[in-house]
Amino acid sequence: MTFELAGEEYGLEILKVREIIGSMSTTAVPGMPPYVKGVINLRGKVIPVIDLRLKFGMEGTEQTAETCIIVVDVQGNLMGVVVDKVSEVLDIRGEDIEDAPNVGVAVQNDFILGMAKAKGRVKILLEINKVLSEAMANSPLADA
Repeated sequence: MTFELAGEEYGLEILKVREIIGSMSTTAVPGMPPYVKGVINLRGKVIPVIDLRLKFGMEGTEQTAETCIIVVDVQGNLMGVVVDKVSEVLDIRGEDIEDAPNVGVAVQNDFILGMAKAKGRVKILLEINKVLSEAMANSPLADA
């Protein structure tokens, strides 16, 4: 499934996605890093919500009608990620996926599965478990 953040397209494995919900208010939890927006009550289950823009060091933005929360399963725990816009579900063939580029400097990119070429654009494929497990590793919400 693909989505947009700051005009760039990203993708994550559809089997990790549990549902997509519209933007909703979160309950802030003291002591969280800035990219942890807080928690939401999703049909009786409290789940943490991460703003991927902030997690990736991008500027935050105002929510729009297209802002969504993608609820993903991270190692058996549900978590929400705020994205600018959900795009589409794509079937990307293995031969259309390349490794993350080596830029010659020490950059942490182990959360990138690869770069997919689809529809004339490059989509950054995320290993969402690594993105979010690191985000929550030192969080008091880890046991939520």
